[in-house]
Amino acid sequence: MDLIPAPRAHAPAPAPVPAATVRTRLVAAGAAVVTVGAGLGLRAVAAGSVAKYGGDALYTVLVLALVVVVAPRLTPLRAAGTALAISWAVEFLQLGPWPAELAQRSAVARLVLGSTFNAPDLFWYAAGAAAGCLVHTAG
Repeated sequence: MDLIPAPRAHAPAPAPVPAATVRTRLVAAGAAVVTVGAGLGLRAVAAGSVAKYGGDALYTVLVLALVVVVAPRLTPLRAAGTALAISWAVEFLQLGPWPAELAQRSAVARLVLGSTFNAPDLFWYAAGAAAGCLVHTAG
C-alpha cells in the first residue's frame, strides 16, 4: 500500500472563467464599495428617518452587490430577490436575542445584523432591492 498517491496522468484543467463573468464580478465589487461609501456619507449628512431608512435601502443594495459577486450569472430579478430574502431574514432574526447580544459586543455585528426588529425596515429593504434591480438591469 502506497502512502503517497500516484499523480493523475491527465487531470482535467479547470475551465477558464468567461471574461463577462469576471467583468460582472468586478463591477459588482465596485458597486459594493460605492454603496458602503454612500451609506457612510448618508449617515454623515443626514439624521433621523432619512439616515435610518436610506441606510436600510442601501443595506439591501449592498447585499445585492455581494450576491452578484458570488453568483454573477443570476438574473437581476433573482439577485434582487435573494438580497431581499437575506435582508428580511436578518431583520426577522432580530426578533430573538442573538443579534442584540452580538451588537453589544461588536460594532461590526451591529452594522451587519442590527439589534432590534423594526417592521418598516422591511419596506425599505424592498425599496433597496427594487432600486438595485433597476440599476443592475440597466448595467
